Amino acid sequence: MHTLLSSIATANPPLRRSQQFAASFMQRVTSIPAPLRKRIPAIYERSGIDYRYSCVDDYGREVGDFEFFPPSWDLDPPPTTSARNAKYREQVIPLAERAAAEALHLAAVDPRDVTHVVCVSCTGFFAPGLDIELVKRLGLPNDTRRAFIGFMGCYAAFNALRVAHGFCRSHPAAVVLVVCAELCTLHFQTNESLESAIVNALFSDGAAAAVLRSVHEGEGHGLAYVDGRAELDDDSMEDMTWDIGDAGFMMGLSSRVPSVIAKRLPAYLNRLLEGRGKADFWAIHPGGIAIVEKAQEILDLSDADVRDSLEVLRLHGNMSSPTILFILKRILERDPLPESGVALAFGPGLTIEGAYFQRV
Repeated sequence: MHTLLSSIATANPPLRRSQQFAASFMQRVTSIPAPLRKRIPAIYERSGIDYRYSCVDDYGREVGDFEFFPPSWDLDPPPTTSARNAKYREQVIPLAERAAAEALHLAAVDPRDVTHVVCVSCTGFFAPGLDIELVKRLGLPNDTRRAFIGFMGCYAAFNALRVAHGFCRSHPAAVVLVVCAELCTLHFQTNESLESAIVNALFSDGAAAAVLRSVHEGEGHGLAYVDGRAELDDDSMEDMTWDIGDAGFMMGLSSRVPSVIAKRLPAYLNRLLEGRGKADFWAIHPGGIAIVEKAQEILDLSDADVRDSLEVLRLHGNMSSPTILFILKRILERDPLPESGVALAFGPGLTIEGAYFQRV
């Protein structure tokens, strides 16, 4: 039996703005200290990002037309966590539904044949949750088995894939819909922190859905999920954090992250690839351009090996959990399909998560 990755579909909110536009918007926010505002163009220019998406229409408006923020360039008082979560609920459901419906269409799967749904998100919460909303909106069976993976950050898609693989291994007729949806821009902070300025320059909104099925040897064609591995660093608990504050979720992001990943990555990959030979493709989560470049250097990868990761970063920014599926979608659409490959992401812990795929 194989766990076949049958399809991947992606979606973004309608508001798309250039990185230069985003920088000019943030430079006008008077609650950000003037010395930090002067650094914003350089921070945004070095990001490797050309465009990003947001569910917050104010990022494309003039101050007099603001609806999410107060109508003043100090953006004070900031929207409460409750207001941000209400916006999350309003926007995430149709975005996730769009990606999920397209993934089912691409896989030629009737919604009534879906057996399991695995949803992923860390940028908002509500109940009945996104998983139940998708069951009802897509017309999935009422007895669809559901799982929700929350608050794990950029590597959460790997946990969803691992859960889907487990369902496929234990249920020979499993058809699993995985949906990752994040609205990161809801939680941008305007304060005197350089850390916040960097976070504001990186993150974006998006959703991605994948269909995985249990197939017998010789059935179907595509990439099969073979195995995944997680590894937790011993001394970096505070280097990447995600906490709930009164005015949104607060991200902590240390400059140590690329060096910690570089230190752990070679040994991690030796264990993931043990007995499996080489990888023909690499899907590396672009937490930032420095992370991809450091991974390229440490693993001695070519520019072609990291092109998909950098292109997703350039065109979409870092969307947290859906991002790796955006990259895998590009790989899944290659002709010919690569023989095998590795996908990697990094997040709170610090944790390295990865998976090995093989063509079947």
